[in-house]
Amino acid sequence: MKNNILARVAALPQMPMPELVAMWEELFQAQPPKYNKPYLVKRLAYRLQEIAHGIDSTIIEKRLEQYAKESLSENLRKERGKGIHIPVTGTKLVRIHNGIEHRVTVLDRGFEYNGAHYRSLSHIAREITGTNWSGPMFFGLVRKNREGKE
Repeated sequence: MKNNILARVAALPQMPMPELVAMWEELFQAQPPKYNKPYLVKRLAYRLQEIAHGIDSTIIEKRLEQYAKESLSENLRKERGKGIHIPVTGTKLVRIHNGIEHRVTVLDRGFEYNGAHYRSLSHIAREITGTNWSGPMFFGLVRKNREGKE
């Protein structure tokens, strides 16, 4: 069986595009993306080996999706209890304070401001203002209600 897979993988670069497209449709149950031949050859070679060795990427993808949903919902429950909505990683928070624009990037774990890593927005707000502030409030992620509470 190994020799058969090796032979099929080795033959991929010499196959014409219509045959590669047909193989893609058979193995992935979908139309191939509009990429060049080397891309299709690499992905087909990988898929042939996945099938031969019993690793099905659809099972892995489903497991990862389930894990992401569980993790996300757990994190959202924690944050909702606080009333804080942390933006998606990569989001830029911009605040103008005393005529100076301050930009903060949301990271996977924390925030970046002026090239330094911070664990919380409150530390950054304190750095900017010199006084204690709720970081999420300072950057407009939460608002005070009429009674003055968050």
